[in-house]
Amino acid sequence: MPEVPPIGARIAKYLDVPDAAKGPAIPAGKGYRTERLGAGLYMVTDNAYQSMFLVYESGVVVVDAPPSYAAHIKTAIAEVTGKPITHLVYSHAHADHIGGAAMLGGRPIIVAHAETKRLLARSNDRNRPLPTVTFTDGYQLKVGSQVLELQSRRAAHQPGNLFIYAPAQKALMHVDVVYPGWMMWRRFGLAEDVPAYFDAVEAVKSYDFAKFVGGHVARVGSREDVVVQAEFMADLKAAALKALQTVKVGAEVNPLDLGNPWAVYDTYIDRVAASCVNALTPKWKRRLAAFDVYIWDQCYAMEQSLRID
Repeated sequence: MPEVPPIGARIAKYLDVPDAAKGPAIPAGKGYRTERLGAGLYMVTDNAYQSMFLVYESGVVVVDAPPSYAAHIKTAIAEVTGKPITHLVYSHAHADHIGGAAMLGGRPIIVAHAETKRLLARSNDRNRPLPTVTFTDGYQLKVGSQVLELQSRRAAHQPGNLFIYAPAQKALMHVDVVYPGWMMWRRFGLAEDVPAYFDAVEAVKSYDFAKFVGGHVARVGSREDVVVQAEFMADLKAAALKALQTVKVGAEVNPLDLGNPWAVYDTYIDRVAASCVNALTPKWKRRLAAFDVYIWDQCYAMEQSLRID
């Protein structure tokens, strides 16, 4: 049995979060903090979710409105400028990142990928108003002297998930793909396409950025954070592939269950995942925060993708 307990096994305490994964504390009683990323560009976070806003000559562009602190976004902006919110960019359609859009008030121009609009129309959620400007490939949002370059690539996390790049500030936002200092959220951040997820991380590396906003965790990321996650993912893929090649189908199954293919493959897949977890634990359990929380999920997702994608 691996050192890290399997899914469903409750433990007294998870591994401590490494200091390198932590960000600045949220001021007492405030519920959020603001961090400057460059000229007129700021991140807002509750140290679990992240959004941005960009100040230009006559207004403000907000990027994402997580419902956990969306009510504070206007307050955060007011600490920097008295200008109104004129635009709202949706990184993608998921409610945990834009479900606070209606809390911003006013009638901002909402910009998103056409796939995001399609998914939101299906959801029919009044907390996530439909975009008013959509595109299918790339879009340059130029407001005054400020620019955000919006681009969609092959869908990994969700169709329409955007790369949001501020070239002047050398800051990149791409949500639910890279988790600086942390293990990815369960099953590659619930990616809809695991091979495309690998491509997305490589795409992040292709941008000329100094600061990275991933939509989650407590701090801004760096290029090194992206490199480290890519290294972990390469190790994960190699460990899962080796396990698939060496673990035998049908081994350790009760002979009375050999006529039950579901039971045979359940045992096989569990043993593949255990082998994968064992291979990765010595190197990574202290390097990535929450390694022990989601390493089983990642190994299950990786073996499945290698078998069927």
